[in-house]
Amino acid sequence: METSQPQTPVDPSTESRPTTLDTQPADASRQPAELRKSHKLNNVCYDIRGPVLDHAKRLEEEGQRILKLNIGNPAPFGFEAPEEILQDVMRNLPTAQGYCDSKGLYSARKAIMQECQRKEIPGVGIEDIYIGNGVSELIVMCMQALLNDGDEVLIPAPDYPLWTAAAHLSGGHGVHYMCDEQADWTPDIADIRAKITNRTRAIVLINPNNPTGAVYPPSVVRDVLAVAKQHNLVVFSDEIYDKILYDGIEHTATGALADDDQLVITMNGLSKSYRCAGFRSGWMTISGTLAKQRARDFIQGLTMLASMRLCANVPAQHAIQTALGGYQSINDLILPGGRLLAQRDITVEKLNAIPGVSCVTPKGALYAFPRLDPKVFNIQDDQKLVLDLLLQEKILLVQGTAFNWPEPDHVRIVTLPWADQLGDALDRFGNFLARYRQ
Repeated sequence: METSQPQTPVDPSTESRPTTLDTQPADASRQPAELRKSHKLNNVCYDIRGPVLDHAKRLEEEGQRILKLNIGNPAPFGFEAPEEILQDVMRNLPTAQGYCDSKGLYSARKAIMQECQRKEIPGVGIEDIYIGNGVSELIVMCMQALLNDGDEVLIPAPDYPLWTAAAHLSGGHGVHYMCDEQADWTPDIADIRAKITNRTRAIVLINPNNPTGAVYPPSVVRDVLAVAKQHNLVVFSDEIYDKILYDGIEHTATGALADDDQLVITMNGLSKSYRCAGFRSGWMTISGTLAKQRARDFIQGLTMLASMRLCANVPAQHAIQTALGGYQSINDLILPGGRLLAQRDITVEKLNAIPGVSCVTPKGALYAFPRLDPKVFNIQDDQKLVLDLLLQEKILLVQGTAFNWPEPDHVRIVTLPWADQLGDALDRFGNFLARYRQ
């Protein structure tokens, strides 16, 4: 039989006295503590608009002109949206004042569905399409819907850094598989296999690639899909540059090559091919009819997140049907005689003429990712390199490590300025490198 222990009397004078573990009363005279950012941002970086850009802004405030080759923003370089798109958006403004369906306007999603049919991506219906405020919003949404703390996503190195940032912000980890510069920057399949663990949930393809300009042949995409199928990974395919292609290269959508039991989420939008970056109008599609059945819970999560932000920018959605269904004016820019092709060509020519610099010819997109031979330049800090270039030549680039490339031996160059302006800037870059030492 249990016996109760005698209770120690409580002294009323000490009952409410704070112990050493209690929080002390606030001292009104004490200075407030420094307000710190969330720990979730500790491993997040986006140096395309990072510390070096802050220096560029300071120089501009002093009245100096900076050639910004750091961001793929077509409008400042004279690439304007087609007039037909602008007119349709303006005409629809009176009916675009309220919220729409959280997944997007029916007319816009119908046009995207038909675009999927044209690209031979099977099984994409109206409800499998989500429109977002740019692809950037949708990338973050997907990572939030998929990842638990500690989960891993395979992301290419080099990458578009938002993919890595979004994975970390969502509690996961971006694990970088290597792309092979000697093989036109295509993914290293053996490296992908070696980096899969029991925490790996998905793999990202960026094709055409930012920052390298690589366009993957179908055989390479099939190899990636085979690995993803073996390990039951979601495939995210970022195809925002799928219409900006050079030298007769053709792009094949990842969803068109996948089996019906593979979940493929394809990202695209108006920013680049239609020069509507400021519209922030992007979309994602979900394909894989059998895979969607077992991914119902994940897809419900995507729908919940889409509903939480109510809807994407409604006026800009009126541009989608016109863009996808109309004349594809990007062809005038990428075919022989086109401005984008001429700018790509002068970039590669000038870079490869610089002693110690080599550049794989981009097959698509708006960038070049040249290598600076470590035996010639011995760069230890590539962010310092681009800062010194900015201060001395007033040219703004982005260092290769900002794209999660592991060595400080690359930079990314945006190929949007006119060819003569690019040629002059790259001549200055070459002269800078000839005298530069760290």
